[in-house]
Amino acid sequence: MRFFGHLPWRRPAGREVVREEKAAGGFLVLSGEAGRAHWSGRGYGALSREGFMRNPVAHRAARMVAEAAASVSWLLYEGDDEIGEHALLRLLCRPNGQMSGPDFFEALYGYLLLSGNAYIEPLMVGERLRELHLLRPDRVSIIEGADGWPAAFDYRAEGRAARRIAADRDGLGLLHLKLFNPLDDHCGFSPLAAAGAALDLHNAASIWNKRLLDNSARPSGALVYQPKEGGNLSTEQYERLKRELEEGYAGAVNAGRPLLLEGGLDWKSMGLSPRDMDFMEAKNGAARDIALSLGVPPMLLGIPGDNTYANYQEANRAFYRLTVLPLINRTAASLSSWLSPLFERTLRLEPDLDKIAGLSVERDALWARVGAAGFLSDEEKREAVGY
Repeated sequence: MRFFGHLPWRRPAGREVVREEKAAGGFLVLSGEAGRAHWSGRGYGALSREGFMRNPVAHRAARMVAEAAASVSWLLYEGDDEIGEHALLRLLCRPNGQMSGPDFFEALYGYLLLSGNAYIEPLMVGERLRELHLLRPDRVSIIEGADGWPAAFDYRAEGRAARRIAADRDGLGLLHLKLFNPLDDHCGFSPLAAAGAALDLHNAASIWNKRLLDNSARPSGALVYQPKEGGNLSTEQYERLKRELEEGYAGAVNAGRPLLLEGGLDWKSMGLSPRDMDFMEAKNGAARDIALSLGVPPMLLGIPGDNTYANYQEANRAFYRLTVLPLINRTAASLSSWLSPLFERTLRLEPDLDKIAGLSVERDALWARVGAAGFLSDEEKREAVGY
């Protein structure tokens, strides 16, 4: 079992510490209290609900990365020799009875994007590896040993007793994939958490829009009673006025209906207009931050105001080169190191770049350059293009 990251601090012998992923910090949400910001959590549950399940930009960007990475086929090598048929390739095509290869890897990359961590559990039958299963990150706790390294993993499922999964460094234990976290030796950091403020700003803008539609004829403000002669509204007059406002001016069906005032009533606005708040630009800026945190060029999501790339094709190529392929390559390296000892051979997994449609322009240019090189033999040309 291999573990990646910095050498953890040392702990006195005989002591174990349970480490769990916890919400730390947070980000802005709507509140009725003036002058005070409220923040939602940055843990896996909060990011899944507020981001992937409620925010269309985060949902689409995360799915684009996970689906693009999961759709890439695997190649298997031993040294420089490609292996066309192998039990490892068959396992990755059908990791378990419930999931196909693309389903498995889409979930794995999704866990990495939302949690910064992914856990793969092997199912052994005797000496043979039969299946691979994913564990939900928020249900896994890391148990530190006396030396500060992870000694085991606890997995807690609803309605079932906790079960401990050993992390045996000399055998095939649980594989923990994680993204870099500068403040934690054992748990990864979610890319979406870096855009936490932008995520809540975008959600708050959508909620504000919905409330504006529901109360479009009654914006934030106050009805001020200024009679020519002294006196206040009676309780009956106050309740009648309140009821008429709610029944006659609230809701989308009453949008734009003029407010009829009488008897010394005056409307005083107490809120900023969307133009004053530069509302749409703030929302688009938040959407760009969310997309960039997940490594998706905003142009691919149709977000206005982003002209970093000359055209859609360039943006799509940058998406694969800068986001998808690095994620696949680090996963391939971890899987190769983890699974090779089972087969008693030094195996290496690599993505099949020739089948990635987003890189077809680069592939065509490479083949044209190599094909025009008359000083190369056919065998040298094949090697130059990866065959």
